[in-house]
Amino acid sequence: MHRLSDFDYNLPPEQIAQHPLPDRSSSRLLVLDRASGKTQHLHFRDLPELIPPGDLLVINTSRVIPARLHGKREGGQEAEFLLVRELADGTWLAMAHPGGKLKPGRRVTFGADSAVEVIEVLGGGLRRVRFAGTITARATLERYGEVPLPPYIRRPPDRDDRERYQTVYANHDGSVAAPTAGLHFTTELLARIHERRAFVTAIDLHVGPGTFKPVETDELDKHVMHPEVYEVSEGAANWVNKVKDAEGRVWAVGTTVVRALESAAVARGRIRPGPGETSLFIRSPFDFNIVDRLITNFHLPRSTLLMLVCTFGGYERVMEAYREAVREGYRFYSYGDAMLII
Repeated sequence: MHRLSDFDYNLPPEQIAQHPLPDRSSSRLLVLDRASGKTQHLHFRDLPELIPPGDLLVINTSRVIPARLHGKREGGQEAEFLLVRELADGTWLAMAHPGGKLKPGRRVTFGADSAVEVIEVLGGGLRRVRFAGTITARATLERYGEVPLPPYIRRPPDRDDRERYQTVYANHDGSVAAPTAGLHFTTELLARIHERRAFVTAIDLHVGPGTFKPVETDELDKHVMHPEVYEVSEGAANWVNKVKDAEGRVWAVGTTVVRALESAAVARGRIRPGPGETSLFIRSPFDFNIVDRLITNFHLPRSTLLMLVCTFGGYERVMEAYREAVREGYRFYSYGDAMLII
């Protein structure tokens, strides 16, 4: 049984990517064979040649919203909200700072036309808020919102981040963090995958702030994941089930796809369509019912994402691959390089 401290590794700060590369597919790709432990050092543009005909690539088409809002409290002091998702009644779940000051009834103003009022303080650092003013919540995000770059990117977001912190196939608003394994794809690269007679289908998992939530207990069973909303269309479920029936392999583009597909699994090689909400924390031991290959970025030490990758690829194999990536000068985290586990 692994403990939190088992997922530490040393990373020089200069290897944390602060900006994306000009060409998405020029990032490096470390390929790990989980059976042998052997590695290859390629580039992401080499990926299509690695996907056999008949296999299925599953992408996450969730789109990042400009979910971070900076405003002023009634006394003029600064405040910040990170929106999580809209609820059925039109209110929103949000995280707030400074938390102790933003109690029910308090209001934060972003401009003459928009404000947020705190309705309810919930557990886990969440609040329920409603938008007030003369413009809609969506208009507020477009006018005043920032791309919620992760805290390890030590610069304010710029205009380019609105496009680059987004996959080329993103089309359903809802995430507060990018499904970063997909950032390396270009439309040309996807076309080459189709030319190989491999298949591509899409699901949605809207990434919540839980992706940034640190694990604070050494006993992993005590960590609670924030729930995230996902949807597997009937078409996507049919593709997965068809390919599995034909003994093809399912390639998950990112940990978000892994969590959605494994949450939707009803048996080995079989998933059900429909919307859902998942708090699935994948850690060893775990039996993967759907995913056969994993494309992923390099993740933070002690993170639930690193634990998922270690569970899929084997703890010793993955941790040694991470140490090799550090030695080889790979770029890490959201705007960094990629890893393929076969």
